[in-house]
Amino acid sequence: MPHTPPPLGDCVHELAGLIERSTGKDGFHTTAIPALNFSRLSAPMELPMRGVQEAALCLIVQGAKRAILADEVYDYDASRFVVASVDLPVTGQVTEASADAPYLCLILKLSAATIAEMVTEAESAKAPLPPPSRGLFLQPSSVEMLDAAIRLVKLLDTPRDIPLLAPLVEREILYRVLCSPQGAMLRHIGIADSQGQRVAKAIHWLREHYAKPLRIDHIAREVHMSASALHHHFKAVTAMSPLQYQKQLRLQEARRLMLSEVLDAASAGHRVGYESPSQFSREYSRMFGAPPVRDVERLRNL
Repeated sequence: MPHTPPPLGDCVHELAGLIERSTGKDGFHTTAIPALNFSRLSAPMELPMRGVQEAALCLIVQGAKRAILADEVYDYDASRFVVASVDLPVTGQVTEASADAPYLCLILKLSAATIAEMVTEAESAKAPLPPPSRGLFLQPSSVEMLDAAIRLVKLLDTPRDIPLLAPLVEREILYRVLCSPQGAMLRHIGIADSQGQRVAKAIHWLREHYAKPLRIDHIAREVHMSASALHHHFKAVTAMSPLQYQKQLRLQEARRLMLSEVLDAASAGHRVGYESPSQFSREYSRMFGAPPVRDVERLRNL
């Protein structure tokens, strides 16, 4: 008899049960499958949290979340998943969660090398490549996607099968995304010297050198683009300019330094590349809604 996949709601319920069994308490949970992680939260977040969303597929099976990229809002729950094809500074907030029905999310890191292999093999690689598009997108959940995710999570029960079978299921999940209407941006990441891949390289350069002065001409030469083309395609993918991207990286890192390493505001600002403490304070207040000292005190009292 051919395998008949269960309805979408049944898949969501089964996957939620598997993730709940693997977590059991709130927090971020790594697994024996290197690319697979889980997130659990039993109450909505009081404040949105800023951070860099690394390239990943995020599949919620219980609860809901809001992600904000620049001024764009992405609301998603079990009915649709989100994909970040490149590393993006986003603001995230779990908006629906409770002790009886905690927020549960599966996070699958995306491998650029695997995407490149699949794009080379796929028939779609022969199709014309559209210009780079937004690096964060929503896609309706499907039985096929959830069925593959269930099989991936179930491999945690048989560790001996993980090395051989997990990469195969991960490729199936990636294939589903590549075949989706929004899959063209992933194709960009997998095609050598495409405009999208060059933007991804520029993003990587900025993440490695965020504390250095920003020189667009230098980055453009590094990724083999003109300065105007880099600016245009970078904004198409990230919804911000390279300078705005760098500023978000700097301020988020400064906030982390003040919280985790107990640096004062002037030292944190200097560490991330600000020469002027007053400029650092102004830009920090604009981004986080309060001056550095007051913002850090508020976070420590949560």
